[in-house]
Amino acid sequence: METQALSAFCAVAQAGSFSEAAEKLHLTQPAVSKRIANLEQQLGCKLFDRIGRSVGLTEAGRTLLPRANKLLLEIEETRRLLADGSDTVSGTLNMATSHHIGLHRLPPVLRRFSEQYPEVKLAIDFIDSEKATEKILHGQLELAVVTLAPQTHEQMIATHIWHDPLLCVVAKDHALNHGRPLALDDLSRHPAILPDLSTFTGQILKRQFDHYALPLDVSMATNYLETIKMMVSIGLGWSVLPESLIDQQVVAVEVNNLNVSRELGCIYHRGRTLSKAAQAFIAALQQAAD
Repeated sequence: METQALSAFCAVAQAGSFSEAAEKLHLTQPAVSKRIANLEQQLGCKLFDRIGRSVGLTEAGRTLLPRANKLLLEIEETRRLLADGSDTVSGTLNMATSHHIGLHRLPPVLRRFSEQYPEVKLAIDFIDSEKATEKILHGQLELAVVTLAPQTHEQMIATHIWHDPLLCVVAKDHALNHGRPLALDDLSRHPAILPDLSTFTGQILKRQFDHYALPLDVSMATNYLETIKMMVSIGLGWSVLPESLIDQQVVAVEVNNLNVSRELGCIYHRGRTLSKAAQAFIAALQQAAD
């Protein structure tokens, strides 16, 4: 079996779509389809069911997927060990980051790293922190720079880089902006626009309200902080945002007993041997740490 065919298989299985897998692999959709067809011919079984626009794994596909991921990881580790025999920091660094960190924290780190290590190719996936964490645990990424989970998995190594305080924000003409400190139950009586409560940021805020047995009236949920800021600015509800996002479009209000913040950092699997490129990138992050 060719590794290119296995990579195509894993990409389609992960995306649930031939077109999205082709985009990720920088291939045409017919090229991906051909690789899957060749793999199915070699194995003598069907790997995907195609019903309308839906693509799902067959029983044989579900059996192959963890073995294919493991095989590709072992091949990558072998290449890395051979490459690490030299002093040159090179190769491809497969990593992920959240949209907010990628926009507001990483640019200076990426610029300095690229200038210092021009032979490293950065393959960055911009995804939610929760999804990046899952990919690290399943060996699909080498490194991720994300919002750290409230409780770190035992197979994960997490390194703190930035402390990220969150402030309560409202529109300038919102009823909660009356010049006096608020109580948590004031917030409970007004609609909120928040990240999904299953996200790490949502969990942090929900625990604060649960501690005081107060409900959260979440009228809208989105994991894009820039979108939350826009909806707050037009008066659709209150929210919490990082200090770095607060400008003249929204107003930060003081709330008694509301003390929420996130920890941002890098994560990788405990059992993974990091490439020289990953080690160098972690060092670059630590130089930018607060």
